[in-house]
Amino acid sequence: MATDERTQEDILRDLLEHVVEGLGLEATVTVDANDEAVTGTLHGEDLGIFIGRHGQTIDAVQHLAQRILLADPEAERRRIVVDAEGYRARRREALEKQADQAAIDAERYGRSVALDAMTASERKHVHEYLRERGGVDTHSEGDEPERHLVVTPLSR
Repeated sequence: MATDERTQEDILRDLLEHVVEGLGLEATVTVDANDEAVTGTLHGEDLGIFIGRHGQTIDAVQHLAQRILLADPEAERRRIVVDAEGYRARRREALEKQADQAAIDAERYGRSVALDAMTASERKHVHEYLRERGGVDTHSEGDEPERHLVVTPLSR
């Protein structure tokens, strides 16, 4: 536990409430935790400014939360997730849909298909998703922030 006796949940809640106030948003914050993750979620309308273009702002807040919550070497090592009205699930679903279409196209036309640029965690998710699907191979190309995934059919 942190030396000031506040839990990771308390610290994440305080951080997200501070961001909500700083951005002038009308949102409430909930924090859920289990043995594997601490998840802070914003609830409200017009959270686009918090999510940011292509999720850049929400990813930056999540990174900041991870740095703060895991800075204490004695802190529990759980995944830190920041979400806003189900954005993460919607984004994951959209990525899987794009990945499925790219895999279908790669198999149908026998050629590689490049996806749009995405974050490292999104690329990792798509790599794993398509590995489970089978029939295609994936690799990343390019440099950040334009790094993207390429889907290649296994049978050419």
